[in-house]
Amino acid sequence: MFKRILIANRGEIACRVIETARRLGIETVAVYSDADAKAMHVDLADYAVRLGPAPARESYLRGELILQAAKDTGAEAIHPGYGFLSENADFADACDKAGIVFIGPPADAIRAMGSKSEAKALMGKAGVPLTPGYHGADQDPAHLKAEADTIGYPVLIKASAGGGGKGMRLVERTEDFDEALASCRREASASFGDDRVLVERFVTRPRHIEMQVFADSHGNAVHLFERDCSIQRRHQKVVEEATAPGMPEELRQRMGEAAVAAAKAVGYRGAGTVEFIAETRSDGTPGDFFFMEMNTRLQVEHPVTELVTGQDLVEWQLRVAAGETLPMDQSEIFAFGHAMEVRLYAEDPDGGFLPSIGTLNRLRFPDGNDIRVDTGVQEGDEVSPHYDPMIAKLIAFGDDRKEAIRKLIAALRATEAAGIATNRDFLIRVLADKDFQDGTLDTGFIAAREAALLPGRARADEAVLIAAALAVLDGEAQSARRRAAAVGDPHSPWAMATGWRLNDSGPVDLRFRDFEGERSVSARFDSGHWRCRVEGGDPIEALLLGWDSDGLRVRIGGTLMRFGLDRTGERFTLFSPSHTYVLDRVDPLAAATGADQSDHALTAPMPGKVTAVFVKKGDAVKAGTSLMILEAMKMEHTIKAPAEGVIETLPYAEGDQVGDGAVLVTFEGDA
Repeated sequence: MFKRILIANRGEIACRVIETARRLGIETVAVYSDADAKAMHVDLADYAVRLGPAPARESYLRGELILQAAKDTGAEAIHPGYGFLSENADFADACDKAGIVFIGPPADAIRAMGSKSEAKALMGKAGVPLTPGYHGADQDPAHLKAEADTIGYPVLIKASAGGGGKGMRLVERTEDFDEALASCRREASASFGDDRVLVERFVTRPRHIEMQVFADSHGNAVHLFERDCSIQRRHQKVVEEATAPGMPEELRQRMGEAAVAAAKAVGYRGAGTVEFIAETRSDGTPGDFFFMEMNTRLQVEHPVTELVTGQDLVEWQLRVAAGETLPMDQSEIFAFGHAMEVRLYAEDPDGGFLPSIGTLNRLRFPDGNDIRVDTGVQEGDEVSPHYDPMIAKLIAFGDDRKEAIRKLIAALRATEAAGIATNRDFLIRVLADKDFQDGTLDTGFIAAREAALLPGRARADEAVLIAAALAVLDGEAQSARRRAAAVGDPHSPWAMATGWRLNDSGPVDLRFRDFEGERSVSARFDSGHWRCRVEGGDPIEALLLGWDSDGLRVRIGGTLMRFGLDRTGERFTLFSPSHTYVLDRVDPLAAATGADQSDHALTAPMPGKVTAVFVKKGDAVKAGTSLMILEAMKMEHTIKAPAEGVIETLPYAEGDQVGDGAVLVTFEGDA
């Protein structure tokens, strides 16, 4: 076994690898960019080496710097995690030439599976079922469109070197093919440095089911059962579970055999995942399946496999890379219970799922024996625009699927992140959906239920506003007690914490603003409690019962409630079991601050790079017209005209970097 390894990654997966290495007595070397100098994985590792500036291309994608760090620190092997260089065959070759073990498959296997078109050809020879489509070398747009017309719509355009949902477009009509192809190629080139694509028939009501495989250098290969990743949004996985709901045992066996055959066909070694698309039968269970791709690395969702099999897949990786045989053969591997994972992201579902950048002012995770939290951040960390915005993975285990769902919902309700927007409430709604709980799954699940799953921001109701007001009043009361202690006269009226005012026991008026606007809360202290009235409502008795480490307990009317609470300056983030509310306290006497927002401008929703501009000054545009494309966090975001207007200015050109809030377009007409 290795004595010291380097982890060529960051965040949650780097911390995950360190955990297993530490248990096995293996020393670890972390690498980091300037943005990650104080990151959790740097603190956890035995050694840490700076790579360079924050952008990944200047740090985590610099293979030569990583290899030098391994040599300088005496690391015998490099674990690439997932993403970055994990599926880079040239880097695997470079490790081999440097005499450093690459904890992953051989470079030839990565190359074979790295090109979707070449992988399809190999799988066809190995007898693995394939989806009808075009995987050829002719990349002329007219030829690709002709092939799509022959296959029949809907079709899926996929980057040959793609993965993770990037470089993928669904096309439902021949008229939309050219624009979708161009967009797919731009994103593929930006993400993978390769704009080649393939075109496949899109399976209606598809289930995304993948098989975890493992192989060693002694000719042994096994599978560790399947994971269902059908709950997706724009090809990005949202919920992953093991094993797949409604999976017939005969189908599980055939899919497992096909996955092992795929691994053997490319001389595989280490952890890999063979992904299949399965057609959904009339009874909702998966039916015929087709090879989609093979991910030649550890998957983000590997914890659900670990929980149902009782195996540590990172330990398996380390042992296989060190030359050992697989820890088990197929007859010894069993699956029991059910595990389910969701990814908590710093993103705004009510704002088109755009990434949210900022400081994690508050971060609370649940406790429990059947709840696992894999994270690489902690309270006070910055969510950077340079990397994937995942905060954590929450994984629940139960005796059956219903129990796993129940525990995962409870875990999300106990999760609180403030300072940035998250998808917490959205995930709760997905898990609580009746069809999901019944196991009615396909990759179009979220798109078909957007109205229910994305109802819009939750308006702060009376109880939320009163709870925020009680928090303010309690804070002022505590300040009064401190003043009284400093003055030395606790009987002074100036030190009273009861809402007393000179010549008046009148109300205290507070104003709060949420996304809908401002509302006032009037509060009068009376006989040991507050009488509160929210603007437009009736008076109601309220009392703050106490604080705990996670929030405040209140009684409003006759109802006892608890809210998680973060207060940063005059911003209040309150957490109920199903909703997150953000309120700003408004000081009516404070001078207005900040520049006026023009009604005739569109601003950047996040820092990024302009990759395409489709209009010019003087162009008349209609609502919904695509104006430009902004690339951020390796994803394309199309900026569209919100209404009819005439382009007045375009401050940025293709290739320009823009900051958060930068004015991208101004209009002469209303927009």
